[in-house]
Amino acid sequence: MKIGVVGASGYAGGELLRLLSEHPKFTLAYISAGTNAGEEIASIHPHLLHFGNSKFEETSVAGIDKCDLVFLALPHGQSAELIAKISPLVKVVDLGADFRLASESSWEKYYGGSYAGQLTYGLPEIGGNTELISSSSRIANPGCYATAIILGSAPAIVSKLIDASDLVVVAASGTTGAGRSAKINLIASEVMNNLVSYKFGGAHQHTPEIEENLSKLSDTNVKISFTPILAPMPRGILATVTAKMTSSVTTEEAHSTYEKYFEKSPFVKVLPIGTMPQTSATLGTNKVLIQVAVDSHTNRLVVSIAIDNLGKGAAGQAIQNANLMSGFPQDLGLKQTGVK
Repeated sequence: MKIGVVGASGYAGGELLRLLSEHPKFTLAYISAGTNAGEEIASIHPHLLHFGNSKFEETSVAGIDKCDLVFLALPHGQSAELIAKISPLVKVVDLGADFRLASESSWEKYYGGSYAGQLTYGLPEIGGNTELISSSSRIANPGCYATAIILGSAPAIVSKLIDASDLVVVAASGTTGAGRSAKINLIASEVMNNLVSYKFGGAHQHTPEIEENLSKLSDTNVKISFTPILAPMPRGILATVTAKMTSSVTTEEAHSTYEKYFEKSPFVKVLPIGTMPQTSATLGTNKVLIQVAVDSHTNRLVVSIAIDNLGKGAAGQAIQNANLMSGFPQDLGLKQTGVK
């Protein structure tokens, strides 16, 4: 299949290029990068030396329409106008937020600008999403925080282990989650030896995305209190989800519930009791590592989740979705082990 990557000079775009260059069924046929058009790919992504003297092309609908499938790795708000012009024969996986939300009012509150609508949500491990993705030609790839938090919460919500109306989440992300644009708060001198919360008090844009998709699994409206943290590392997310239990369940029983829920999910590993998820163990992979415990002192479920925000949180998951859309095994080209 001829594959295109639009927005390939960003962090997620670079990760797409790395993974796609080793995919057995996808051939990179079009690589574009807005303001970086004309520059050598390896000059922006020095680790991609095998691209030789290949250069980023200008972004054009004509270039996209020559592809069988295209990944859009663009800043939020830029995908909607472009997708409207792309041939319906071209499959699209959008890594931006433009088509993730069902609620127009939530879009206006958290993002602003014109609401573009909603596409099939590309998180294969929950609900009947695998079948929906497989039959879709347009996919909204989930947000990185949303991926970790939804996967960490879904088994408990489906099995009614917790009060889904009051989830508390604290999650730390590496700096690549903020994109490649230069920002003072993301330079090394500000980030190193420092942890800081941001978008404090429920202001993070992934909140409605998480609530909408978890509410589909519940008989109640899911509500989360989410505090994100900027961590002094380039990539990775470690999220902790806690919620009040609805009944007396042991850690072993909760752990078993999670294992059963994800038993057919090739990328989700519920670790043995006592082993904690580490972001470094997910680096460069599409894996999700989960641990579960019951805090009997407060009767709360506690879930720890680690992912690579550029892997399962972006490029890896996008390729997983593309595999499903194309009729391939979802783990094709995504069997990398972690680097520590």
